[in-house]
Amino acid sequence: MSTSRLYLTTALVLSLSAGFAPAAFAQDTQQAAPAADEQPTEIVVTGQRASRRSRLDTLAPVDVVTAQSLQTQGSTELAQGLSRVAPSLNFPRPAGVDGTDNVRPASLRGLSPDQTLVLVDGKRRHTSALVNVNGSTGRGSSAVDLNAIPEIALDRLEVLRDGASAQYGSDAIAGVINLHLREANHGAGVSVSYGEYDTDVSPANSSRHASDGATTNVSGWVGLPLGSDGFLTISAETRHRAPTSRGDIDGLVSPAVVTSRYGDPAQLSASVFVNAGKPLNDNWTLYGNASASDLNSKSAAFFRHTNASGNIPEIYPFGFLPIINAQSKDYSATIGLRGALGEWTSDFSLSAGGNKLDYYTLNSVNPSYGAASPRDFYDGQLKYDQTVFNADISRPFAVSGWASPLTLALGLEARQEKYAIKAGDVASYALGSDTTRSAGAQGFSGFQPSNVVDVDRNNVGVYADVAADITDRFSFDAAIRAENYSDFGDNVSGKLAARYKLTDNLALRGSVSTGFRAPSLAQQYFTSTASVLDTSGSVGKIVETGTFPATSPVAEALGAEPLNPEKSTSYTLGGVWHSGPFEVTLDAYSIKIDDRILLSENISSSFSPQVAALLAPYGVSAARFFINGADTTTNGVDLVANYRLPTDFGRFNFSLAYNHNETEIDRLNPLNNSPLNPQPVLFARVRQVILTNSSPEDKATVGVDWNAGNWTVNGRATYYGDVIDPASVQANDIHSGDHTLVDLSASYRFGTGTTVTLGADNLFDEYPNATPANLNITSGNGVGALSFTRFSPFGFNGRYLYAKLSQTW
Repeated sequence: MSTSRLYLTTALVLSLSAGFAPAAFAQDTQQAAPAADEQPTEIVVTGQRASRRSRLDTLAPVDVVTAQSLQTQGSTELAQGLSRVAPSLNFPRPAGVDGTDNVRPASLRGLSPDQTLVLVDGKRRHTSALVNVNGSTGRGSSAVDLNAIPEIALDRLEVLRDGASAQYGSDAIAGVINLHLREANHGAGVSVSYGEYDTDVSPANSSRHASDGATTNVSGWVGLPLGSDGFLTISAETRHRAPTSRGDIDGLVSPAVVTSRYGDPAQLSASVFVNAGKPLNDNWTLYGNASASDLNSKSAAFFRHTNASGNIPEIYPFGFLPIINAQSKDYSATIGLRGALGEWTSDFSLSAGGNKLDYYTLNSVNPSYGAASPRDFYDGQLKYDQTVFNADISRPFAVSGWASPLTLALGLEARQEKYAIKAGDVASYALGSDTTRSAGAQGFSGFQPSNVVDVDRNNVGVYADVAADITDRFSFDAAIRAENYSDFGDNVSGKLAARYKLTDNLALRGSVSTGFRAPSLAQQYFTSTASVLDTSGSVGKIVETGTFPATSPVAEALGAEPLNPEKSTSYTLGGVWHSGPFEVTLDAYSIKIDDRILLSENISSSFSPQVAALLAPYGVSAARFFINGADTTTNGVDLVANYRLPTDFGRFNFSLAYNHNETEIDRLNPLNNSPLNPQPVLFARVRQVILTNSSPEDKATVGVDWNAGNWTVNGRATYYGDVIDPASVQANDIHSGDHTLVDLSASYRFGTGTTVTLGADNLFDEYPNATPANLNITSGNGVGALSFTRFSPFGFNGRYLYAKLSQTW
């Protein structure tokens, strides 16, 4: 859909809204108002540096999602729950992609996961140390791990669906997710849930019933007073999840059985969040928060057969299944002071946080060590840290004849980032005495001394923001931001947003903005050797692949250049209608991004003798690196609606959320700098399709919530459009298909504050289309494993049944 058609559609629907008063859509698709004709009055802070407005009065679209709406679901993962209620957020569940199995990214508006900025109470959250380097949605990104934040610690979330780099800096190209922590000085709550998958699995060559993925989740919070006017809120969560397995039978073993473990990893996690605030006097308040989380996750690599070159029969006479053990630790702390400096409202804060990711390969071998090989390996560590100082001040200025004062906001942000790679044990990567066999641990080879990096950078940004209501009907907000990075220089971004109230019920809004995303330190410096699934042929095969920095001699010889920042221009046009129990918002958008940072093709040694000679010293048969590979345009429409209906049989809340999103490649950057002849293609069809079609073009959710007395029933149907798992030729593409998943839960609250919930996610046991038998792996490692596409926007685990017991005081 072209940009002009998007805006024409928006204008047409808004015109119809004015003439026929259709049902309106609430930003919070789960929240019910106290009365049928009463409008929600939540105050939104995200995207509004200089003013505070209710969510229906914002100048840009903002979804407000309450903690209650997340807790009515069976999933205990924050990213999974948020994707079900936010129209343009997707959270696929890839498998067979090494570290990304364990730390999965979410994406907004079909863009890269690292093009959405995540804030916690308005402060920048650190990203994961993981780089998604294998075949999955968000390939090449390094994003925030939303699942490291316990749902129980949150009061609400705000999802700004608009470019906001001028307000918040790098990464806010697609939008901003702002997580608001619970603030309580009394009360407490605890929740215990248990669930598992009860499903019929039907890949191309077999069928079976499975009961697996058993998950136990325990969470709780307590509010404590700090003196007579302060608060201390402590929230904690622990989760234990067994793995799932959805692979097809392996025809290379007799009898033919499932040898893979293709599905969700086994996980054990624990997290805690502490939030506090204490007025020091009538003018100043001290606040702060701290968090820690620990994730121990075990996913499976591809099965190695008895006679495979990667096996040692003396150790594993019947073959073996390597396990990739990722141990992720997140940590953060913020301390701040807010108050008045004369006529200026001020907020000063210092935040520090990071992620440490240790890798182990278990139940494996280093084939070149022969029978003397260890079975378990420590593969090394990825580590990312950031420290951020923020200073923000604002003040209203009276303007003669204007409906409100003009608010001026000024601010500064200084940030330091650090990134490091630590080598693994020698046996995890080394070539042993048998030089005819492959080196390193099978499944996930360790980081080598040549991969070790320890780098850092600094940046400083300053911004100015002005906002006002010029008349009772017309409002505007304008922002400009200048940034300086120590590693690539300067950037300036700007934004202008406006809102015009046509009637008491209907308003138009729109914005234009420029943005940017700096290349992450991981994208600039990550280097490794890994077993990668190559889909360039008619059937996937496993290839030992090296990932090199763009400035390395190998990458430069293959055509790489130093990375530049991504730069964007965004436009939105939409409107809001509300009347009594009806709400509707409709917003069209267009996001043009130049110099997108992408991971190149896996350039094989078979491409030419020159490439083979270049890669031979590194012990790999393919190479890849990050490039500014393409310019793209993303066009879309968001529609969000809500209708509240009180009856004699209880209160109903009807909701609808719809997103249409298309990404097109405007230009492939040539990058023809390689001295090799012929020059390799750096971004071919498979990578192009992943960029444009790895998220559904259409996603819609219809929800019905019913409350009567102590009973609550929640029903939701979510439609996902087709997603493509690409091959080198279109005939071999795998399609997920169009599918609708139904979730249903019922709760009863006893007078003692105890609530019992029973529910089913994916009630009718829906799966993506099975991978055709001829397109699955049929020889070598991993036969039958890829039974369903890894690009499925809702995963491939089937029906999930659960029960939950909650108690509040």
